[in-house]
Amino acid sequence: MAMTHILKPAISMPTSSHFTPSIPSPPFPFKTHTSSHFFPTHHSRIHSHQTPPPTLSRRLFLPSVSGIWDALTGGNNAREAVVSIRRGMLLFRQGDVPGSLVEFDKAIELDPRQKAYLWQRGLSLYYLDRFEEGAEQFRLDVSQNPNDTEESIWCFLCEAQLCGVDEARKQFLEVGKDPRPVMREAYNMFKNGGDPEKLVAAFSNGRENENFYASLYAGLYYESEKKTDAAKLHILAAYQSPYGQRSDDYMASLARVHCLCRNWSSN
Repeated sequence: MAMTHILKPAISMPTSSHFTPSIPSPPFPFKTHTSSHFFPTHHSRIHSHQTPPPTLSRRLFLPSVSGIWDALTGGNNAREAVVSIRRGMLLFRQGDVPGSLVEFDKAIELDPRQKAYLWQRGLSLYYLDRFEEGAEQFRLDVSQNPNDTEESIWCFLCEAQLCGVDEARKQFLEVGKDPRPVMREAYNMFKNGGDPEKLVAAFSNGRENENFYASLYAGLYYESEKKTDAAKLHILAAYQSPYGQRSDDYMASLARVHCLCRNWSSN
C-alpha cells in the first residue's frame, strides 16, 4: 500500500523483524494481542534462516513518514493525527472496523494532508460496505503514488461491488511494475482477468509471504465475482498459513478481519 510522497522505495528485510522506519516512533504502540479466536495471544516469529529475505510490502511501514516528521517537529494537530492513525490500525487489527474508521477520519480532521495517503481507511471502508468512498480513497492514494499495485487492486474490488467486474475492469487503475513477483501476477489477473487457481499454484512452493499473498488475492478475486465458497477457501488458507499466523504485516491482520467480518470459521 502507499507510503508517502517522501519515502517510496521497496525495502528488503528479513521476515523476523517488525520493520519500522529509522526515525523515532510516536508513543502509541503499533501492535496488539487479544484472546479472540481470530486474534491469537501468542505471536511467533518467522526467523530469517527459514526463508530468504523477501521484498516487504510498504504496509509494514508506519502510517505516514511525513506525518511522523511533522509530529516530531510541528504542532499538536499533526502529532495527534499520527496517534489517531496508529490507533485506527490497532482497532482494525482487533476486528473493530467501525472504530478504526472513526480514528482515520479523526486523523484527517486534525491534519487534512493525511487523507491522500490513508490506504488503511480504504480497507476499513471496504469492510463496512462503503464501496464508493473506498474507491475514492484508493484512487486518491494512487494519484499520489502511481506505483502501488495493491491500491489499484483494492480500488477495483470496491468498484466491482458497485458496478460489476466487467465495468470495474474498464476503469482499472494502471500502475508501475511491482517488485514482488506474486503481486505482478495478481495485478495482471485483476486487470486482464485470469485464473486464481493458477496464481495459487504458481506460488504454492514459494516463500511464505508469496504463498500468503497468492491465496489472499485469489480469494479476493473470487469475492469480486461473488463466488463465496471459493473466496472462503482461499482467504481461510491465507489466514491459516504460517505468514498469516506469524507476520506483523497489516494484510495478515486483514485476512483475519476478513474471516471475522464474513463469519467464517477456521474449523
